[in-house]
Amino acid sequence: TFLSGGLDSSLISAVCAEEMSKRGESLHTFSVDYDKNEQFFVPGKFQPTSDGDYIRIMSDRLESNQHWTVLDSEQLNNALEAATIARDLPGMADVDASLLLFCNEIRKNVKVALSGECADEIFGGYPWFTDPQVRALDGFPWSQNTKLRASILSKNLQKKMDSDQYVRYRYQKTLEWCDVLPETDAQERRMKEMTVLNMRWFMQTLLDRKDRMSMYNGLEVRVPFCDYRLAEYLYCVPWEFKYYGGKEKGLLRYAMAEYLPNEVLYRKKSPYPKTFNPAYMQLVRNRLCGILEQKAAPIHEVVDSKKLLEVINEENSWPWYGQLMKTPQTIAYFVQLNFWMEHYNVDIVV
Repeated sequence: TFLSGGLDSSLISAVCAEEMSKRGESLHTFSVDYDKNEQFFVPGKFQPTSDGDYIRIMSDRLESNQHWTVLDSEQLNNALEAATIARDLPGMADVDASLLLFCNEIRKNVKVALSGECADEIFGGYPWFTDPQVRALDGFPWSQNTKLRASILSKNLQKKMDSDQYVRYRYQKTLEWCDVLPETDAQERRMKEMTVLNMRWFMQTLLDRKDRMSMYNGLEVRVPFCDYRLAEYLYCVPWEFKYYGGKEKGLLRYAMAEYLPNEVLYRKKSPYPKTFNPAYMQLVRNRLCGILEQKAAPIHEVVDSKKLLEVINEENSWPWYGQLMKTPQTIAYFVQLNFWMEHYNVDIVV
């Protein structure tokens, strides 16, 4: 199993370890970390704690065969192209590259592994489910910066595209998939909408990412929380139950309390880890600046170089996308974008 020390992967690992102990076997658990992470980790709203201590708590409790993969900045930087090819698109930058490298290490030991994706979508675990201010915004909750994104497009594309209108259209069309009873109150209706938005967009992104990064390495990864019967059942469960005890995924924590130590059971949601090492920021910044200096670089068809440099030189409090795409990942995304256009001979037709 993948083991991050978070609620979801720890539950899957605990159940598996119990089943395997009945056979007289030990579970193999796999975890990823970054070089000098203890030195550079910075807690924040979306990533409040580092994984290491919680992984050790769980692996000790489960008496699992624990495997660590520790990645450095050079490895992440060098894997951006392979991650783009694995996805056939620019993706979540070093977050993709990290998973690609991690899966390669796992594949050296096993052919199939279990992972904890989808619990956050069906149980309401993301911060935007529980933040009333973000929840009330009329748009995709994990992507509230359309104007900032649109501002870096080339002037030619800006003339031809109405980004706000497009995003608004996709948002409204997604809400049409939301099934609610006529007597449903406003809060419950909104939470159903949030579930649909997350399942049809954010969850799809993460499942595609996990499938492509793992299968690129010949590793089969299964996601038990994505069982359609569980998803259908949880959609009908009222939000006040999912938020049991005033905690995200409170229902899941309550139902599975006997499987986990309290430190892990009540650990605040923390996503797949990323590097905070400033060496990585410097590597990708140098790469992107070098690309932008090349007049023939295909990325110039898409972005206004001056505006892009302004954006990546400012540290925004809200991620570029989701929980993890801060400035280093945004820079690396545009490195991927340029590579993707070169590798696939992409022409922009407007």
